[in-house]
Amino acid sequence: MSRKNKKVRMSSRIDLADALRKESSLSAFTFDGPYRLTGHDLLDNMYCADNGRWYETPVDWYGLARAARQTSWHQSALYFKRNVLLGCYIPHPLLSRQDFSALALDWFVFGNAFLELRSNMLGEPLKLRHALAKYMRRGSDLESWWYVQDGKDAFQFRPGKVCHLMNPDINQEIYGMPEYLGALLSASLSHSADMFRKLYYDNGSHAGCIIYIGAAQVNRESMDSLKETLQGARGGGAFKNVLIHAPNGGKEGVQILPFQQITAKDEFMNVKAASRDDVLAAHRVPPQLMGAMPGEKSAFGDVEKAARVLRN
Repeated sequence: MSRKNKKVRMSSRIDLADALRKESSLSAFTFDGPYRLTGHDLLDNMYCADNGRWYETPVDWYGLARAARQTSWHQSALYFKRNVLLGCYIPHPLLSRQDFSALALDWFVFGNAFLELRSNMLGEPLKLRHALAKYMRRGSDLESWWYVQDGKDAFQFRPGKVCHLMNPDINQEIYGMPEYLGALLSASLSHSADMFRKLYYDNGSHAGCIIYIGAAQVNRESMDSLKETLQGARGGGAFKNVLIHAPNGGKEGVQILPFQQITAKDEFMNVKAASRDDVLAAHRVPPQLMGAMPGEKSAFGDVEKAARVLRN
């Protein structure tokens, strides 16, 4: 590098540094808020809170219901196991296939399943009807049951009319817990990877940019207008655009500096593969039974043998 070019570059750096220190009108901003960190789990502090009428659930049942649809592997495993049980079920006069299907799905999603006994006028059993586990709450006396749905009055079942099936938990014995809780983080990671890729393409296949303005003659109205324009084109909030105004900051008045592009070396496929393995390990369902395709140089094995192992 010649001395002349070196002096020009050093001069530009000095001008920008001076502008950053001296110019009071310097402005830089971004658009996203602080990232909320995940704290301790509720189970670290208490198990099932008693509100005077019923016990609250140890984890958010609404959250488990949302997580059931977060990623295809998690949802597919839940419904596959439900379908296996449904295929083995022999309909009973008191319990229809439809009610058994809903009962099995609640069992795999929440680790709890409920049936309500409907009786005729003589007190004889008439029908076993499925009750949604998402809204069922155990009474404070541990004998009664409540149906609690947001926006509606709580309904208390008559004593002895509710059958509760639960998957035992190591922390409490009021409600059951599903077996896949250890894989929820992997399912959430897979969901985040899908959302990132979707928003990346919706944002025009770029991850934001830095707009650097070093011209001194830019007025405040123009800067405010540019800020509003950038805020309105931020791609759903998934990617950052940064505006820096440093009067007399360099030889070029306006520069657009794109962030690094997402290339074929990104970890999207690795994240999806790792999270898939975690979810399938938690559900203990062979991938070939869920329609998964093996890699180019791998195979899943005989699907019939996998089905026999699963059913037994």
